[in-house]
Amino acid sequence: MLHFTAADIQALEKIYRLNLVNGLPGFKPANLIGTVGATGITNLAVFSSALHLGSDPPLLGLVTRPATVPRHTYQNILSNGCYTLNHVPVALAAQAHYTSANFAEEVSEFAACGFTPLYRHNFPAPYVAESALSMGLRLREELPISNGTVLLVGTVEHVYLPQAGLRPDGTLDLVALGSACISGLDAYHAATEPTRFGYARAGQPPVPLAE
Repeated sequence: MLHFTAADIQALEKIYRLNLVNGLPGFKPANLIGTVGATGITNLAVFSSALHLGSDPPLLGLVTRPATVPRHTYQNILSNGCYTLNHVPVALAAQAHYTSANFAEEVSEFAACGFTPLYRHNFPAPYVAESALSMGLRLREELPISNGTVLLVGTVEHVYLPQAGLRPDGTLDLVALGSACISGLDAYHAATEPTRFGYARAGQPPVPLAE
């Protein structure tokens, strides 16, 4: 069995280390973050760092990289206060990945990467028309992390999805939605039908739920 200590990881070649550490969490959500800048230019960027922080109120976190270079998504969120999270469709993974290219600030990734900006219910940030599930969030707080990254905490104000993607108990059918997930920095995966279990209780072995 391979064993890496913290010192071993730090001594690895840079790209090898990036690939290894980014893959350690396993599968991650694939989301396109839609924003608009002060000049009205829309921005779209693929993120795999969205995480659930709480349900009452509904809060999602988004980790952004250090602002050692211009970060258009981060800057737009701070200036506008609102942004959207949009599931990446498996069929459009290549287009979604293209948004990670270093486009100039005056270029909209929506247009450059083949996505359609969509505004709904007067929310001041663009959704992705091609995404089956989209959320509108308002920035609640910004929490700096010791390595220079930032955790942006957003309140979910709007959720849009088709009826087929929502089960009667409120859980999401990600397979029906066609949502992709990410491993590492550049690998996109399609979800398969899950095995679901009921609420776990001590002394009661879990039994798969019937669909």
